[in-house]
Amino acid sequence: MTQPLRGFTVATTAERRRDELGALLERRGARVLSVPAITIVPLLDDAALHAATAACVAHAPDIVVATTGIGFRGWLEAAEGWGVGEALRGGLRGARLIARGAKPCGAIRAAGLTEDWSAPTESCAEILDRLLAEGVSGRRIAVQLHGGPQDEFTGALRAAGAAVVEVPVYRWTRRADMEPLRRLVDQIVTGQVDAVTFTSAPAVIALLDTAGDRAADVLAAFGDRVLAACVGPVTAAPLLDRGVPALTPERSRLGALVRAVTDTLPTRARRLSVGGVTVEVRGHAAVVDGEVRPLAPASMALLRALAAQPGAVVPRALLATALPRGERGHAIDMAVARLRASLGADLVETVIKRGYRLRVPA
Repeated sequence: MTQPLRGFTVATTAERRRDELGALLERRGARVLSVPAITIVPLLDDAALHAATAACVAHAPDIVVATTGIGFRGWLEAAEGWGVGEALRGGLRGARLIARGAKPCGAIRAAGLTEDWSAPTESCAEILDRLLAEGVSGRRIAVQLHGGPQDEFTGALRAAGAAVVEVPVYRWTRRADMEPLRRLVDQIVTGQVDAVTFTSAPAVIALLDTAGDRAADVLAAFGDRVLAACVGPVTAAPLLDRGVPALTPERSRLGALVRAVTDTLPTRARRLSVGGVTVEVRGHAAVVDGEVRPLAPASMALLRALAAQPGAVVPRALLATALPRGERGHAIDMAVARLRASLGADLVETVIKRGYRLRVPA
């Protein structure tokens, strides 16, 4: 199949680079729902970043931890806008610059600076272990945050005697209109999406906070039918801490995330031999001997209910509960008719006065 994600619905929660992420998934055949969970505070309007920058200019740090390339560049650009760009660079030239991987390392060099060390695993935990092993008591450390607080990281440095300046570049906040995120909560709980991608831990937290009393249902869905795909372990932490599995690629990159989703989602589809053909049940379509056949929501719900008990007779009353909005009577007959038209009339069998079944060999 040239588009391996055809028949699947993937929700994205990123604001930054959401068009790029959506295009990569659509190119592979996915139906994409773009639902940004959080929004970015504009740098020049961020009082917290301005205060942290002023602190670093007034008292140059001994060590600077750069966690993201775009964040480090954004910090320098914001400093230029406030008229203290050269003063900040001057302070950074005398500091030990530590990068969390290749991208922040590249941003440091692009600014005419030189990194002292780059973490091979691209993890803050590795940086923390190295700094604590060297000793940081009495040192002034500026930590460029990536999207939200890193209390465990900065707290450990303070406990070891360091004076820490947190630099909140690209700080996240809640969006003004939360209704799309509330709808996504409902779509996750009711199984209308097959996967949700996250590119920041705050987006995960925002989704769960928005879910409120339904957060447990969202987590249960991620543990069962809906794939939670995170760009890296830092992003996945809020789910993993709650005992919920999350897919993470080997490299924390957008392209790697899309490849991981592309490789994983088709393996989660239910496959059955029905009436001599292979039927694969995907999110909003069936794949019959390799041919993708999109289905209406009611017919898709009916197919899922029948596929959950392959070969068994499923009573009409039970099928009615599976249909959207609990439709009954004529709606079941219409859904069956459309399902037969899409799959083939001989694949869905009527068992008179009992219900319906997929024609699965004994």
